[in-house]
Amino acid sequence: MKRHEFLRGVHTACQPRSYLEIGINDGRSLALSRTRSIGVDPAFKITSELHCDLQLVKATSDDFFAGPEPVRHFQDGVVDLAFIDGLHILEFALRDFINIERQCGWTSVVVFDDMLPRSVDEAARDRHTTAWTGDVFKIAQVLDRYRPDLTCIALDTEPTGMLLVLGADPTSTALPDRYDDIIAEFVRDDPQEVPKEVLRRSAAADPQRVLDGGFWPELIAARDGGIPRDAGYPALVEAVAAVRPDREGQRRRSGGAAHPGRFWRLGARR
Repeated sequence: MKRHEFLRGVHTACQPRSYLEIGINDGRSLALSRTRSIGVDPAFKITSELHCDLQLVKATSDDFFAGPEPVRHFQDGVVDLAFIDGLHILEFALRDFINIERQCGWTSVVVFDDMLPRSVDEAARDRHTTAWTGDVFKIAQVLDRYRPDLTCIALDTEPTGMLLVLGADPTSTALPDRYDDIIAEFVRDDPQEVPKEVLRRSAAADPQRVLDGGFWPELIAARDGGIPRDAGYPALVEAVAAVRPDREGQRRRSGGAAHPGRFWRLGARR
């Protein structure tokens, strides 16, 4: 499945009331939105026809979030769906997630692009290939280490994979508090050390299976019903476990012990 096909499916599945996109480029992914939207990019050149109530922001994402009430275009000031496809460097993607999560509810959905590089060259921080993911694949490792409360699902989309993140907590300070430590630990000179399971996509999920998952109606019902995170998130975690294709998901559903997991980790119970 192509990335835009999956993103279209997410729009349909979660029925967002608001959509934020970081890194809009020519607008192909922004064209999928039919809800109130914000697109942020310092050098966008829109060539696609857009069909939404849209605020275009020609700025870096850091500058956008530094402004007062960055998502005031949204009626409730909450981001229901966000797509992060900005500069393909770990620290930029990490800051984007930190800033976006502050504007989220726990039922919000965040999608990262370019999470499964196909080669070490493609994963370089210093771009020297036509197709380029940079080192943003490390976001999955960072969230696994520092945010075990989130549910992260790696997706085998073409061309370079995606990461679906559920269970946002706008009150969490785990990432900003440890930002300097994270950068010191994960930022390395090229060539990057890309895990074999990333290159082989061995832990990535079938995107159609995820889109067909029964957890989407539960997420929408919790969002629209104003159900608090501590009451609704455990049920969402269980529902997501049902679409897991591997043995770890089977152990979760049967109540057995689960491996900590890489690139597909279910949020911790609360």
